[in-house]
Amino acid sequence: MKDLRHKDTWQVFRIMAEFVEGFETLAPYYPAVSVFGGSRIAPGSETYRLAQEVATALAKEGFAVITGGGPGAMEAANAGAKEGGAPSIGLNIKLPFEQAANTFADTVIEFDYFFARKVMFVKYACALICLPGGFGTLDETFECLTLKQTGKMKDFPVILVGSEYWGGLVDWIRAQILDRGLVSPEDMDLFRVTDSPSEVVEIVKQGWDHMQQGPVVQTRS
Repeated sequence: MKDLRHKDTWQVFRIMAEFVEGFETLAPYYPAVSVFGGSRIAPGSETYRLAQEVATALAKEGFAVITGGGPGAMEAANAGAKEGGAPSIGLNIKLPFEQAANTFADTVIEFDYFFARKVMFVKYACALICLPGGFGTLDETFECLTLKQTGKMKDFPVILVGSEYWGGLVDWIRAQILDRGLVSPEDMDLFRVTDSPSEVVEIVKQGWDHMQQGPVVQTRS
């Protein structure tokens, strides 16, 4: 037990190193848009095409694109960022299967810790794009919604792209979570659902303009 505690203490420095590398590497790319999506999305599929199209459109508007760095939808978004001429960034997680950095990310950071990686997704982002994916994508999406709901991250758009994929989940949230009073009605405004790349870009631009204006300060007369 003593040896285990000793290793845990030294692990703090590995965690700190991931935060330091992430902050120093990503800070120059602000504002960026983080794109979540499944690693098993097949090249040539509708979701792959949509991810690439969305990322290209965002890149042409001057936004860097951050993904999880792996294959599937992440690869498509990194490819779209390169096509659009914007920085293409991959935050790759070291896993025993599936995940390997794709070749379309110009800047790649390797992570051992999911929680450090998640911080980097939101730290320098001005919007989050959530494409169809598996447990990892759902985990990232709901964690960001929780952070937004509780005011623990900047108030920027969370956009669920793909109504066929997300629609059933949104209906379930309304029927099982909202109707039971487990979230507030205004919490349903924490995200938007769309199938349109042009609408994604418009939402992101509006969100960025709102962020640049800063919070409204009310004073008493």
